[in-house]
Amino acid sequence: MSIHIVALGSECPGVVGPGEEGPMGQGQLQGGLLWSYLGQGAVVGPHDLENSLHHPAFMEYTSQVFGDVSVVVRDCPSWDLLDSDWASVRSVLEQADILVIKYSVNDKLAFQQVRNGYAPRLRPLLRHWGVPVILVAVGARLHDEGPPCTCPLCASDWSSCVPHSEGLQLSRDLGATYLELPSLNHVFVGRYFGSVLEFFMIQCLKQKAKERPDKRRVNKVNEPQPPHLEQPARLPPIRVEESSFSQDMQWLLERGVQFADVAFFAGDSGKELGWAHAAVLCAVSPYFRQLLLGPKSRERPQSRCICRERDGGPHSLLSTWDGGIIDDMPRPDGHTVGRLSRLVVKDPLLCLCLWETLMFLYRGAWEWDHLQEALVEKLKNTLAVAQLMERIRSFVGMDKASRETPSARAAVLGPQTLVSLFNSPLYSDVIFMVQGSVLPAHRAVLVARCDVMAAMFSGKYAEARSRVVPIHGVSSDTFLSFLEYLYTDTCCPASVLQAMAVLVCAEMYQVKRLQHLCEVCVCAYLQSMPSRELASTGISVIRLLRRAKCHNAEQLYVWLLHFIANNYLIFSHKADFLELSEEERDHVERLRWPSRGYLQELSEYQQRRRKLRKSRCTVM
Repeated sequence: MSIHIVALGSECPGVVGPGEEGPMGQGQLQGGLLWSYLGQGAVVGPHDLENSLHHPAFMEYTSQVFGDVSVVVRDCPSWDLLDSDWASVRSVLEQADILVIKYSVNDKLAFQQVRNGYAPRLRPLLRHWGVPVILVAVGARLHDEGPPCTCPLCASDWSSCVPHSEGLQLSRDLGATYLELPSLNHVFVGRYFGSVLEFFMIQCLKQKAKERPDKRRVNKVNEPQPPHLEQPARLPPIRVEESSFSQDMQWLLERGVQFADVAFFAGDSGKELGWAHAAVLCAVSPYFRQLLLGPKSRERPQSRCICRERDGGPHSLLSTWDGGIIDDMPRPDGHTVGRLSRLVVKDPLLCLCLWETLMFLYRGAWEWDHLQEALVEKLKNTLAVAQLMERIRSFVGMDKASRETPSARAAVLGPQTLVSLFNSPLYSDVIFMVQGSVLPAHRAVLVARCDVMAAMFSGKYAEARSRVVPIHGVSSDTFLSFLEYLYTDTCCPASVLQAMAVLVCAEMYQVKRLQHLCEVCVCAYLQSMPSRELASTGISVIRLLRRAKCHNAEQLYVWLLHFIANNYLIFSHKADFLELSEEERDHVERLRWPSRGYLQELSEYQQRRRKLRKSRCTVM
């Protein structure tokens, strides 16, 4: 058994090809990395040199490792020679079991040639062949004391060395193991490079031992071959609709005036500026939380603004109207509201751009750039835009570290904004009674997120006038999971049955995306079950199929049919398998795995094996 190692590049700066004048010719081959590892056993024989003439870029030598394993090394110290005959070079690379790429840390020009010119050509070949690669950087860096200076006068001192980070990045691009050797000392070569190389050689020998055909089986001409088992059909994917949380909240601000309970007025003229929803504002902004939920005083209202200028003085943006909260104030759509908070906008910039600010607070932090564009277009003043943006940041409680980070802003606003309102009595205006459980909720959120809820609370139904709404036919845990999705845009059922219950509730209230999420959960739970658990579980997949079809879960219905077909041997022995319709059974039979043909071939193969075994016993 032999191992073929191909080495590319040179560990010494300024190296030329084999047979030429230079520090790495054949006469000085003994100073190389691989030669140092192989030691005195490395031999350059005439036969090897004759073979190397077919590939003049490579020098070939052999040695013995692990006692009787032959190592054939083909070493090319010059990258320029590879361009002369790339087809023959590729044939050499195809025979390689291990690839070693070397470079000197003090020859940055050669390293850049490898990284920019040859690495892109090697990368697709290495991914296709799956050959282990070792990238070795040799030498001690010059001018490597401390961080490099970036001034033009000092750039020439450190630019000739290859930094550790660039070598590590190249190894990641090639999928290679990265090593750095300060010198070709036998300690570094044997302890570090040798250990890594021996590991890959042992793995290579194990792989070749597995692939070696058994001589005893080769001689058995009449030995029957087992049938080939094809892979099962791929399960169809479950497609989930994109989130509409931002669009739903925008609709609530634009058209959900019927459920608004906060009115804004201009501080100078008393003109009405717009309407909003206290629950959303308090969930989004600590500023509004302090302003609307703070102690109500009947004296002259004081500003509860938490914003402060840099000089430390107070800056009043909003304040409550004289009298604080009033009852039964008519809305623009003609309806009246029982409890209304009136806020006075005292800041002129905020008064001018209140609609853009509310839109930003409702839609979420990923609209930050759109907010800035809208303010620039409306104000036409860079300084005024910067001032207003700073005040809007204070609304949502952004600190300096999170103001320019999209991920940090998304954590402040977005679907997770309404988590604090979920199952909370804060500003709750409706209570669901489900199996004796009391579940508080907010009409504004329900109307924005669910069309059935919007029709129920906006029309002439009894729920529109009642604060307590009974829910029948749904368990409290299932309805609570349904409400959690409306508030957070996420759904994580604890089991297959819970996911199916939420799916039925989502179909009842026509929330299509939640139905898709439940379908994904059911598929994930079933796929994670081992075959033994799938055969003994009390969950009836056939009944899940029935419920999916009954509640218009078309994607789950098709997926379950494929799942039953892929596990045919498990489900065909269950009693409820007979509940499948004729059309469904034909579909399952057509996609069943293993197929009837394979089972027939397997039976014939086993019979031939038994006959052959009996005939041998008779001969013996």
